Amino acid sequence: MVISENKSQLRKRFRKERTDRFSEESWIHIISANEIRSAKNIATYLSYEFEPNTQDINRELIGLGKNLYLPRVRENKDIEWVKWDGSQESLRQNGKIFEPQGDAEEAIDFEVIIVPALHIDRSGNRLGQGGGSYDRALAKSNAWKIALLHHGEITNEILPLEPHDQKVSAAATPEIIVRF
Repeated sequence: MVISENKSQLRKRFRKERTDRFSEESWIHIISANEIRSAKNIATYLSYEFEPNTQDINRELIGLGKNLYLPRVRENKDIEWVKWDGSQESLRQNGKIFEPQGDAEEAIDFEVIIVPALHIDRSGNRLGQGGGSYDRALAKSNAWKIALLHHGEITNEILPLEPHDQKVSAAATPEIIVRF
């Protein structure tokens, strides 16, 4: 319970810091990573509010002929993946986020999963929004997992961990990719 409360306090702090220093930037440079260049099946997401913008990344990946999958949150808060062709008409709003419509696909062999995060520590531990959906999805995959972050969100601060928390393979800011 103490770890969960600590994570909740950190989320609140990190969200405020992100809001206070937000600026529009691009993470398109991640497309040049060998893991992404060689991948066929890539899971990504649609950013919202103050998250790192994924629009140009998603558009470029589709343009490169990659199979792009977006998450859709099920009632039990697990993620199911739906192939997306970039069409805005195929999306529906669910709270703050847009999710793909259509049939979910099972047992996709992702080579890369691009994930949101509030902070990452120097060991690749990720602090997300707190629902656990991505941790459960990441646990089921051997894909290269990369989190998108703003400046200053890769931290020396050791993040509190719970048994279900999943590490990422790398984190990207608008300038660099850090591999763990």
